[in-house]
Amino acid sequence: MLPGAAPVPDPVLDDAIRGVHSVFQPIVELDTGRVVAYEALARGPVGPLERPDALFAAARAAGRLAELDEACRAAAFRGAVDAALVAPLTLFVNVEPEVLDTAPLADLLAIAERAPGHVRVVMEITERAIAARPAELLRTVDRVRELGWSVAVDDVGAESMSLAFLPLLRPDVVKLDLRLVQDRPGPEVAEIMNAVNSYAERSGAVVLAEGIEDEGHLRAARGLGATLGQGWLFGRPGPGAAPGLSVGELALRGAGLPTGDLGAVSPFACLPDGTPLRTAPKALLIELSKQLEREAMRLGETCVVAATFQEARHFTVSTTQRYRDLVERTGFVCALGEDLPVEPLPGLRGAHLDPADPVRGEWDVAVLSPHFSAALLARDLGDTGPELERGFEYALTYDRDTVTRAASSLLSRVAPRVAGTAEVAGDRPAAPPAAPAGRPAGGLAVGTTSAEVLLRRALEATPSGVTVVDMRLPDQPIVYANEAFRQLAGLSSEDILGRNCRLLQSPDTDPGAVARIRAAVAAGTSCRETVLNLRGPERTPWWNELHLAPVHDADGTVVQYIGVQVDVTARVEAERALVRERDRTHAALARIQELAFTDPLTGLLNRRRLEEQVEAAIWEARARGDALGLLFVDLDGFKAVNDALGHAAGDELLQVLAGRLRDRVRRRDLVARLGGDEFLVALPDLRPETAMAEAGRIADELAASIRRPVPLLGTEVSVGASIGVSVSPEDGVVFAELLHRADLRMYDRKAAARGAASRAATAHAAAAAVPPSAAPVLR
Repeated sequence: MLPGAAPVPDPVLDDAIRGVHSVFQPIVELDTGRVVAYEALARGPVGPLERPDALFAAARAAGRLAELDEACRAAAFRGAVDAALVAPLTLFVNVEPEVLDTAPLADLLAIAERAPGHVRVVMEITERAIAARPAELLRTVDRVRELGWSVAVDDVGAESMSLAFLPLLRPDVVKLDLRLVQDRPGPEVAEIMNAVNSYAERSGAVVLAEGIEDEGHLRAARGLGATLGQGWLFGRPGPGAAPGLSVGELALRGAGLPTGDLGAVSPFACLPDGTPLRTAPKALLIELSKQLEREAMRLGETCVVAATFQEARHFTVSTTQRYRDLVERTGFVCALGEDLPVEPLPGLRGAHLDPADPVRGEWDVAVLSPHFSAALLARDLGDTGPELERGFEYALTYDRDTVTRAASSLLSRVAPRVAGTAEVAGDRPAAPPAAPAGRPAGGLAVGTTSAEVLLRRALEATPSGVTVVDMRLPDQPIVYANEAFRQLAGLSSEDILGRNCRLLQSPDTDPGAVARIRAAVAAGTSCRETVLNLRGPERTPWWNELHLAPVHDADGTVVQYIGVQVDVTARVEAERALVRERDRTHAALARIQELAFTDPLTGLLNRRRLEEQVEAAIWEARARGDALGLLFVDLDGFKAVNDALGHAAGDELLQVLAGRLRDRVRRRDLVARLGGDEFLVALPDLRPETAMAEAGRIADELAASIRRPVPLLGTEVSVGASIGVSVSPEDGVVFAELLHRADLRMYDRKAAARGAASRAATAHAAAAAVPPSAAPVLR
């Protein structure tokens, strides 16, 4: 359900799922203008669930997402067949990320095969599926390819994750997120397009730009390397083929082929026959792995890191810190091993490896990004003896196909993330950390001398919470917590000891504070931070002033950290109350400023604010060589409505019409109310040679929108609009000149309309005066 929406009754949802249908939006070749494909977009029946976001939210809340997803795809195929959207055209169909692994696809072949013509299919997968369900995503891609269909990745560039996964998903079509063509270029856009064009050049995939609404967007799409386009410039979604477009064929070279069951293949087995193998001790593999990790951190958010650690005990304290950094700096990181949980660290994806899994006997690290690929693939030789001297045979490869297959092999084993849980059924939890020799598990290394006993009693008596963390154990567990800390945490010793300090951490904790704590621990220094923690099973928030201090051994190595915690909730809340009061003052001042610049009835800009912004836009247009249009909108017939129904109804009518003006223009256009029933619309970024025609076309669209009836007080009223158009620089280079010219042309149009109406009335009266015998007879 949408936020704040009430649950949808089962009968209403039943009818919506049964009544789901598709509308189709054209996809065209940018060079030829031919339509080569249509995307099927789901719609519910007329009613509260007509919009797809409301429909899918209701199905998700009712646990019927898979049922709706299947109904949408079946409706897409049936609708395409009924509308004859068959070969040479191609049909783009979506699959919902949450039902990837169970989505019935093969049944759709029957619909396609019964069609009068062949249905060519591209299955669209959104990037929402990438982080949550990578294994299911890879399996779904293989299933789609086994059916002979192609694959597209949607909204590429909305998140860096999609760029990191392009080499693994091998899509035939890369669909660019609409903001890439609608926003101004910047460093982020350049990074995205470098990655996309690199993949397209290497794989033969085609690039499709979404959100093309005007000629400027079209130029931007071509500049980004797109050869296909989709958007309102070419046609809005409809029940069938878009009129007036010639038909072509979408040629896809096949960027990827089915890879088979990668889950049965180990990364080491992905090495090509004849690959030279070397032998080395584990100590060298550790250093090689660290080097690959450093490369991954340099590559950043467009990088995937996949690794296996054989057993959870090999995921050491130092490894934990390095992988925390990888999670923060790269796009996706997973670590697999026997007894490793679904999420060994926050943000780190994992899975338990069965002892019989061939990966269990390997040491693998794969790093893959749009411009880099490398993998360390090693096999355990089964040596006994000191841990760092264990022997492995290995290869260090930079061959992109080999690295891609190795990374896919590991990702195909990653367990799906389940919202609100750290593990899912079938996963084995991480084993509790073993205590070093001579120390009881979960206990503080305090002896039995009188001084040590006194120390323990003092720690138990202090009103501040005190904890000790062992830095030598995996995931740095708490090995001591005094009574004050147990009260602050609202947990027993059994629930605290052996766990990492993040058991108290709130999702709303300041990430900057967390980063500073991690940096201090990595450097072995003290730190003091105030963080938001959660108390007890009920997870009550409280503010913790935390002081961390390292404990060193004789060699200077940090072996423990002592944490002192104080509840400072009252102080923080008092400080925040002061901040809220200051913010309310600022908000009041902002509201006063807003009222000075906006029309209180419609919320549109007022004349003063519009004039300022139009003057700035004129200067920008002159610098770029663009044009700017100004529309003067005067309502026709508004006074009659106001006189007949009253001022309250007149105000409501003005609000409705103001909303129509705002909804019908582009996001960067400006709409203002002059006063009474007069409005202004400014249109920046127009091409000089077509500016007057484009402004006139928009004026006609706005007039048509205004003429649509408006329900008021149980009846429908209609008003018209006379719109005058001026263009800068042709009609002037300052706001006053443009307004004067548009005002004159508005009165010309109003006078012309009155003259036409008068002539029509005169003709009608003359016809009514002719005797019946004199009227012409049509035979």
